[in-house]
Amino acid sequence: MISTDRTIRMFLEFFRERGHELVPQESLIPPSGDSVLFTTSGMHPLTPYLLGRPHPLGPRLTNLQRCLRTTDLDEVGDSTHLTVFEMLGSWSLGDYDGPRSLRWGCELLRDGFGIDPGRMHVTIFGGDEQVGPDDESWRTWEELGLPVEPTTEENWWSHEPTGLCGPDSEIFVWTGPGMPQGTPTTDDRWVEVWNHVMMRYVRHSDGSLEPLRRPSVDTGLGLERLVRILQDRPSVFDIDIFQPWLTTLPRLWGPLDESSMRLLSDHLRSCIVVLGDRIVPSPNGGGYVLRRLIRRVLTTLWRDEPTRTLSDLPIDLIEGTLGHFRQSRPPREVRTVLLDEERRFGRLLERGWQVLSRPRFTGPLRDDDYRYLHETHGLPRDLVMYLRVGHGDPTGNVVR
Repeated sequence: MISTDRTIRMFLEFFRERGHELVPQESLIPPSGDSVLFTTSGMHPLTPYLLGRPHPLGPRLTNLQRCLRTTDLDEVGDSTHLTVFEMLGSWSLGDYDGPRSLRWGCELLRDGFGIDPGRMHVTIFGGDEQVGPDDESWRTWEELGLPVEPTTEENWWSHEPTGLCGPDSEIFVWTGPGMPQGTPTTDDRWVEVWNHVMMRYVRHSDGSLEPLRRPSVDTGLGLERLVRILQDRPSVFDIDIFQPWLTTLPRLWGPLDESSMRLLSDHLRSCIVVLGDRIVPSPNGGGYVLRRLIRRVLTTLWRDEPTRTLSDLPIDLIEGTLGHFRQSRPPREVRTVLLDEERRFGRLLERGWQVLSRPRFTGPLRDDDYRYLHETHGLPRDLVMYLRVGHGDPTGNVVR
């Protein structure tokens, strides 16, 4: 069975053999001026070079980048989504064209990783009122013998309403039993693995598109999704890098249902990685996302057993996570922050129980009540709901 580490090496070696230089991995903290809280893809640190600035390592690049997407938080726990994940990437900065990138992508998946082409399906941009169909990609995939599904919005890539954009082509792999069925847009057992973006335009605030003087190709491949397929596992939580979590957490905290196990594994792992990049819990920005992750861990832990504590977490699990993500922060520093935040949250819950025990809050709450609780007592809506539902009777009265 191919390991996660071996998968990384094979990808990077494939592109380095084809003239790509390895770009050092960046922090989860995005470049200055970027509007997102965290690095969400491998291309984020490369934005200036995709816009035309020469890269010091040349026009062909490859790397592995840790990423975090807050938009996926509510989907974590299914078979494909993680909060922190790793993305393998390759870039042509005005060098080779889209068809060559697609051919290399097919070659690596088919011949390198051994994925049966009969289990592969691709989507391409089918055109809209501004830009015609991506016929170049369409012809390339047909020549390679893969089925093609054209779409519109699903295959137009843009980071924001303005800025870099262009048509993309996504490679999907069938993860269901038996012969593949349907298409990527009609059956969610087709899992997207690799996206190839043809960076051809800059969109302006008036909606107009300006062609780039130097079109580029930006690709991103979800590491954990690919490994799930290569290891023939039912979800990303069943691959090798999650095994330490799946074996340790039940030993620490007793039997856990699958949903709780996945959330705890994902969120604890994500908290360690965020702390590894020296982000600290705070009331806003990236620090607030970290605080929210820690509190979701704690509310899940305490839902069934209030004596559970993060102090049970073995230091070697923290150390192994930091090592995998190549982070140098001492594991005991990470553990100290987690425990400090646990104590802070415990005090907040105690205060919340006292506030919500007042007669004013025993019945249904209005928006004004939630606003007052947040602004005056620092109790956000989700925490109030946790206190009332997780620690209350059917009438909504908070109990101890």
